[in-house]
Amino acid sequence: MTSLDEMLGTMEFRLRWQHSGIHHTDCRHAQRVNFWRDVLPPGLSEAIARGPATGKIDLELNAGAWSPAFNESDVHRVPLAAVEARRVAGVEIRPRRGRFYPRGILSGVPGVFRENVQPFRCIGLEEGMLTADLNHPLAGKRPVLEVWLHGLRPKFEERGGTTLDWLELTAEGPGMQARAGDTATDFFADDAFARQDEADDGRFYERPRLVQHLDAAARGAIRRLYGKLIRPGADVLDLMGSWVSHLPEELPIGSLTVLGMNREELAANPRATERVVHDLNREPRLPLPPHSCDAVICTASVEYLVHPFAVFAEAARVLKPGGVLAATFSNRWFPPKAIRVWPLLHEFERMGMVLEYFLKTGQYSQLETFSLRGLPRPEDDKYFGQIPYADPVYAVWGHRAR
Repeated sequence: MTSLDEMLGTMEFRLRWQHSGIHHTDCRHAQRVNFWRDVLPPGLSEAIARGPATGKIDLELNAGAWSPAFNESDVHRVPLAAVEARRVAGVEIRPRRGRFYPRGILSGVPGVFRENVQPFRCIGLEEGMLTADLNHPLAGKRPVLEVWLHGLRPKFEERGGTTLDWLELTAEGPGMQARAGDTATDFFADDAFARQDEADDGRFYERPRLVQHLDAAARGAIRRLYGKLIRPGADVLDLMGSWVSHLPEELPIGSLTVLGMNREELAANPRATERVVHDLNREPRLPLPPHSCDAVICTASVEYLVHPFAVFAEAARVLKPGGVLAATFSNRWFPPKAIRVWPLLHEFERMGMVLEYFLKTGQYSQLETFSLRGLPRPEDDKYFGQIPYADPVYAVWGHRAR
């Protein structure tokens, strides 16, 4: 058998964790793992050498050895007068409870300097003081790391030495989508739902855009996710839809109602059985009867909703008990029509804000979030060679309470 030192591997690292009854799965794809040069979890190479060529790899990892522990000394009370006012995207930063901010805005905290962009969490605002939690967002959460091997291939040149994906997985956002304790995060102050372009949405969307807004790898990941969440034969509502509904071709459905803003885009959707031109920002109420859908999906559009609580409540109304509402998005959007707070948030915080839509509606259970990063950018994509990774995929879903 060829030594692993002569092979490259394709694998996925999955971090699974829970907080306040909500399940989270954060994934990172690793395309060219060099077993000789890359930094890998302890025992991974030995487990691969013993096991099958693909599939889940069972590792006995002590979570405390690689995931952060909570340290009370990393919680600091700082006078609000010592918190620097900065502007992001033309908007002044005003700390709000539960949100994350760059540490560099804090003065007088040991080890923190102005250029420090590592995040801290604001966990308290009272009596002219800000309580800053510098702990890792996953501190105290005890996540479980899974490794899935997708394949091995001979290496024809010596590449690698840079794969830290299993470490980077925890370092770049996971944990930020959860509340601080059980208190709701304050995402909605400071006119959060205002937009650059407050003109009638009908004018913005009157020209058909028969283009893909995410790359093929991201779209494939969304299709696979919907394929897992939606049962065969389901009656599906595609909210804020267009000419593609991102459902797996092999998934049989009972019906597909596509609700969107442009008649030509809706007419071009080959799977739609009903097409509805409707502006949710003008009228959040859905023109569907109660309990008429098994699944409601919203793809790359949740960032445009200015009445999200009303829309999520309406989705619950039209869902059958146990039916699923799933919102997926990435890090690309139309800036003039995105709500004001969206570009101010870390990508993982955006999942936390969408979670608040579910939680504040109070009609959903079995809440989950999902993230996937690190997929290779497709070779036929216009950004291939400029951007190494595909568009990240983020998802939040819940089921209509019975």
